[in-house]
Amino acid sequence: MAGIFDTGWTPNKITLLRVAVGFAAVSLFGRGMWANLFAVALTVAAIALDALDGHLARKKQMATPLGAQLDVLGDRMIENVYFTYFAVVGMVSLWLPVLFFARGAATDFLRGLALKAGHSGWGANSMLQTWWGRALVASRWSRGSYAAMKCLCFCYLGLELALTRGPVALLGSVAGDLHMTIRTLAHVLTWATAAFCVVRGLPVLIEGWKYLARTTAAPPRKTGMARGTA
Repeated sequence: MAGIFDTGWTPNKITLLRVAVGFAAVSLFGRGMWANLFAVALTVAAIALDALDGHLARKKQMATPLGAQLDVLGDRMIENVYFTYFAVVGMVSLWLPVLFFARGAATDFLRGLALKAGHSGWGANSMLQTWWGRALVASRWSRGSYAAMKCLCFCYLGLELALTRGPVALLGSVAGDLHMTIRTLAHVLTWATAAFCVVRGLPVLIEGWKYLARTTAAPPRKTGMARGTA
């Protein structure tokens, strides 16, 4: 890892690499047993890169508002592309990617309003003013736990593809009871990840409403031009 710090790699470059690795992994799913297993390995690499870009930003003091926004964008893209794929092939409910997309759109919109009001997404000037909001959203244990849950969820679904699905599966034709157990655990993991996602978004939704109320309550600005003029 010390070698990375001595090269030209920046947190933003690592974030872009993480997104590329995630998309490469999803493109390999469903292409056979070994492709599925390689996709699982790439998934682990993508989650590891997610931790690395933040560590590098802190280590080299390269954290910027643009980098924070790019990191969030990368998270959204990874979540949506994985859950959308698994929904398309029928392994998870279609409502799962819909939930992640809706939650991400709502929280990012409110963060944008707070940013216009002069509040960042982290630090002393954060839009999150309550201790429990900061603990759920910005603490290392929360971010680390959420990343671990997503990694476990994506890897489990990928392993299920390799073990039980397709013409060449490691377990071949599994018994009905075993298949039901595997499927039940998949549902538990995916919806537990979705629940944690929603819980982590609640502080942003709750505290972000005041910025929305402030924006909608503000009087319209005078532009100096009559309505209808160019």
